[in-house]
Amino acid sequence: MADRPARVADVHRLAASMPHVKRIEGPKGNAIYQVGGKSFVFFRTPQPDATDPVSGERYPDVIMIWVESESDKLALVQDPASPFFTTPRFDGHPSVLVRESRLGELQVSELAELIQDAWLSRASQRRAAAWLAERHS
Repeated sequence: MADRPARVADVHRLAASMPHVKRIEGPKGNAIYQVGGKSFVFFRTPQPDATDPVSGERYPDVIMIWVESESDKLALVQDPASPFFTTPRFDGHPSVLVRESRLGELQVSELAELIQDAWLSRASQRRAAAWLAERHS
């Protein structure tokens, strides 16, 4: 399949396709993907820290994706044209935020790499090593 712009359905498909993943629902029915009880992709409910700068309305479509390190986070959020962002609430938290409405700025291959890295950052060393060994064999 040729690469194409990413969609919300791709986030769900990619997160669910990783090994040992459990999808749970948050208190408002929002999807949370976990490995070993640790979230790695989290569909947020509207929160006061992520709002439209013009209207002040809370964004209804924010996805939180874990990253490996602060340097990985900075690489994704530094460019103002990037679809990724963060808020002061997430200072020091190893994650980035992206609006569903901006997913199309990413190719599916880029999203896949981001979600795989998120899973690797939260999976146990044993599970991560097994998945990486399987991919490289």
